[in-house]
Amino acid sequence: MTTIAVIQARSSSSRLPGKVLLPILGEPMLSRQISRIGRAKSLDRIVVATSTAADDDAIETLCGEMNIDCFRGALDDVLDRVDSCAAAFGADQVVRLTGDCPLADPDIIDQVVHTQTENQSDYTSNVHPPTWPDGLDVEIMRRDVLATAAAEARLPSEREHVTPFIVSRGDRFALSNVETNPDRSDLRLTVDEPRDFELVNSIYEALLPAKPDFCINDVLALLDGNPQMLDVNAGIDRNEGAQRSLDQDAAFLAKGKPGNAS
Repeated sequence: MTTIAVIQARSSSSRLPGKVLLPILGEPMLSRQISRIGRAKSLDRIVVATSTAADDDAIETLCGEMNIDCFRGALDDVLDRVDSCAAAFGADQVVRLTGDCPLADPDIIDQVVHTQTENQSDYTSNVHPPTWPDGLDVEIMRRDVLATAAAEARLPSEREHVTPFIVSRGDRFALSNVETNPDRSDLRLTVDEPRDFELVNSIYEALLPAKPDFCINDVLALLDGNPQMLDVNAGIDRNEGAQRSLDQDAAFLAKGKPGNAS
């Protein structure tokens, strides 16, 4: 069985354009993330799935420099991009990751993949409900389940965020979740805003020189010992992107009602 990690990455982020290529201690953020993901033992391959837009040429170039596979597909229909990528590389199981999580942890990836295999699930994540810090999200799904979602999903949120079609159909698909205790979902370690990048950069500066393979426990120990570091990105809504998609869903559904223009 072939398990591949598909990292979604693009340059056209609205809140922090070009964020995946911003330098962290001299290397692009995406490069740092790929290096961390590469330590996961459960993955047979890593592929970066970017768009065909010209401003994503630099991402393809970076992948070439790192000898990492790159797939290019639709900019806005991310579900189709990830599904097409999985098909192109012959995946049986697809680990979905996003390129704005430079603190992704290989041990957590392995734990989610192991749970998927042990439970023989269709889909497993560590975000339903979330107990890990935002930015350590991992999802894995069977390739045929992903293909079903790509064929049937219609709502904008389902096309943009890849897995809502699957997650919302627990009566149809076997779903599993991996939780941690204590709940640390209040921590924000993803990069959507300049303030997020400032925090992540400071974490790398504190940990990387002494321990290049630092893990999430090292990050948590650093932040617990220096809680003032978290002030920089406090107050940012974890669900801002999801709410924007739900607003698009409402407009999409309203457009299709009788009496409305189509």
